[in-house]
Amino acid sequence: MAGKKISRREILGLGAVAAVGGALWHERADGKTHGGRAGQYQPAAARQKTAAAGRVYWEKSYSGGPVDVKPLPPGLPEKHYKPVVVPNGAALPFKVVDGVKVFHLIAEEVDWAFDAGLRAKCWGYNGRVNSTAIEAVEGERIRIYVTNRLPVPTSVHWHGFYLPNGMDGVGGLTQPYIRPGETVKYEWTLRQHGTFMFHSHHDEMTQMGMGLIGMFVVHPRKPAPEYHVDRDFSLMISEWAIKAGTARPNTLVMNDFNVLTINGKAFPSTAPLVCKTGDKVRIRLGNLGATDHHPMHIHGYHFRVTATDGEDIPLSAQWPETTVLVAVGQTRTIEFIADAPGDWAFHCHMTHHVMNQMGHDFPNMVGIKTGGLDEQLRPLLPAYMTMGHTGMDMGRMAEVMPYPKNTISMKGAAGPFGDYISMGGLFTVVKVRDQLKSYDEDPGWYKHPPGTVALKASDAELRRDGIDVNERTAAASGAERGHR
Repeated sequence: MAGKKISRREILGLGAVAAVGGALWHERADGKTHGGRAGQYQPAAARQKTAAAGRVYWEKSYSGGPVDVKPLPPGLPEKHYKPVVVPNGAALPFKVVDGVKVFHLIAEEVDWAFDAGLRAKCWGYNGRVNSTAIEAVEGERIRIYVTNRLPVPTSVHWHGFYLPNGMDGVGGLTQPYIRPGETVKYEWTLRQHGTFMFHSHHDEMTQMGMGLIGMFVVHPRKPAPEYHVDRDFSLMISEWAIKAGTARPNTLVMNDFNVLTINGKAFPSTAPLVCKTGDKVRIRLGNLGATDHHPMHIHGYHFRVTATDGEDIPLSAQWPETTVLVAVGQTRTIEFIADAPGDWAFHCHMTHHVMNQMGHDFPNMVGIKTGGLDEQLRPLLPAYMTMGHTGMDMGRMAEVMPYPKNTISMKGAAGPFGDYISMGGLFTVVKVRDQLKSYDEDPGWYKHPPGTVALKASDAELRRDGIDVNERTAAASGAERGHR
């Protein structure tokens, strides 16, 4: 290259590259510094309309744009948005002071019932564990006072939010600790909408493991007609290690959790999601457990995945599923129309996540032939009973088995047919009814129309369809050959 002359065309080319590079740098600098002129907040929907061809590859900002926007008036429930339903929980109350929506969040110890048989000393917000939600509206200014009634310092991180760095809530990094007895003020203008979360960001392993997590829903300022639904549920997923007979979560456990919860409750204490036939339904799922991701599966329906904690998913990019994976630290929003009445299971598809405490710490006994062992041992151990050799479906036997105090067994709950629903943990029921007295009342078990329940086949039916229940299978024949 030494001594080579640069042609005029090459000089022009370099100049063009430099000009483009300068423009790109300018854009990137804007994005990094929250730059730009701030005016009144412009809702996200309106900003999108200004884009000439819809979505652009590189957005101007990945952090909400200018921070010092002029906020919009506070939005009010039932007037400007339909509040979310928090099964087994509630939304945090607020008041409006000089145009600012003000909340008071209190971190404190809570004596919490995960189910009828299990209570534990946990930490939570405003008297609840995992089930205090905050609701607000895009464009409004919020002020959240956090009072620490714990014996240790804490902080609160607003997970997924665009906010000034000093409001991000990372103890020691973006703010001093909130020490015991102190009250700290967080304040910023909401420049986005969607489903987010909040949680302690100091000694996370302990504090989130003890229960300091919650959902934070921000409704759009100018929602599209499709945003309006009849039922809008908020479900926070978490996991706990509570050794049978104890009453403190062990937050040192890394991967062997034995109590899995939705809004702080394990089935059968999870409240059902009650809907009327034809309701448009949205379920917002958040996961702030320690290590496990959860594939949440619905029976009898498909749904569309319509939003992440990043933003709404455009209609053209939404996808149909019956199972949505909610990874640790993520939210996912799903929507469907409840057009089929019934009691429809909704649960995590990790099989160990739909169990309770006593499904742990057993030797593998499946298939063991006890051969009268129980009868032989009972003269010495009157309460002896071999367990696990037929699986972990203990049904009603679970109610009379000897357990340590403050323990929930593998039991689920008695269902409409008298048999046990052998599920626990991350399991609930979407109850869809043609007629409802109230969304706030459990409508009971579904009454199936005649002829629509899978029941024991009659001899006449078997003969009609040529079913031989004594037919030899390849497996049976193989086993027989193996014994010869």
